[in-house]
Amino acid sequence: MRNRSESEKEFSRLLIRWYESNKRSLPWRATRDPYKIWVSEVMLQQTTVQTVIPYYEKWIVLFPDLQAFSRAPLQKVLKTWQGLGYYQRAKNMHKAAKIITSRFEGNFPTDYEELISLPGFGPYTTAAVLSITSDQPYPAIDANVRRVLLRLKSLKKEADPNQDGELLRFLSPLLPQKKIGTFNQAMMELGALVCRPKNPRCLLCPVSPFCQAYQDGEQEIIPTPKKNVTKKIEAVLAIIEKNGRYLIQKRPSTGLMADLWEFPGGKKQTGESLEAALRREIREELGVDVERAERLTVVRHAYTQFKVTLYAYACRLTKFPLAEKKHRRWVSLKNLRRYPFPSGSAKIVEFLENR
Repeated sequence: MRNRSESEKEFSRLLIRWYESNKRSLPWRATRDPYKIWVSEVMLQQTTVQTVIPYYEKWIVLFPDLQAFSRAPLQKVLKTWQGLGYYQRAKNMHKAAKIITSRFEGNFPTDYEELISLPGFGPYTTAAVLSITSDQPYPAIDANVRRVLLRLKSLKKEADPNQDGELLRFLSPLLPQKKIGTFNQAMMELGALVCRPKNPRCLLCPVSPFCQAYQDGEQEIIPTPKKNVTKKIEAVLAIIEKNGRYLIQKRPSTGLMADLWEFPGGKKQTGESLEAALRREIREELGVDVERAERLTVVRHAYTQFKVTLYAYACRLTKFPLAEKKHRRWVSLKNLRRYPFPSGSAKIVEFLENR
């Protein structure tokens, strides 16, 4: 490691001192267990801290250590994850836990190359886990850190992960020789509490003298806003009941929301009425016709790249389809809660329970 300038040393000193006085009390900050740190870091990707806390606490009760997690059925893992979105994160964690249990005899890898080779371990997660748990000298860049660095250097760019190589050149010299994990967490906390996306609290910032955007009065326009194109989707779902049980089916093991359960149905095509879409989807999926359909409820749910409106219909069919053990089941209302559903469909389950 090259000799750090006095300015770089002062930056990290001021930042760490601020963090140690102002950091939030969060459940994963009371441990250096790599398994628990890993769980928190993956949950926090694309999800707010306040949303994650109850999920994390429930997770640690159900899967208190790596061995318990690796032995858990995937459906239980996905059900516990339900509501956090990006379910591939949970599936990758489950795969990685099994590999660590078998290949590494349950010992969490401490070598960077070994850890990053595991499913779901990208540069950020690997650096965060190793620096926080064993103070290894790896800088971690998440969305908060990315924003802080863009403002420090007054770079009028989008907060694009593809630019992290350039940002690492700015960040690496700032790393202290000790307390690297603390430094990484401090950078994240600074972005969360002070260097916020909107209305940054520059007057409370411990490192504002080092911030070029603040000096130029341009902190509000950095990073450059990202142009998000949100796709709108309408879908129809058939609520089919037989002797107090509801027909559900499992999504494929690859693709969007893989391995989750849902009610039969699908997307409405352009120019198609909702009722026509319902009849077409049920005929295609189940091989039977809808005799009568009555709308039960409408659910709207926003995902990162699209907004979906789900129209749920109580359906009477010309005949009941056969239920396949693996991919299609008749389930009682009480037991629907045991199955992992996409968030929109989970709202329909809640509606059925409360009507």
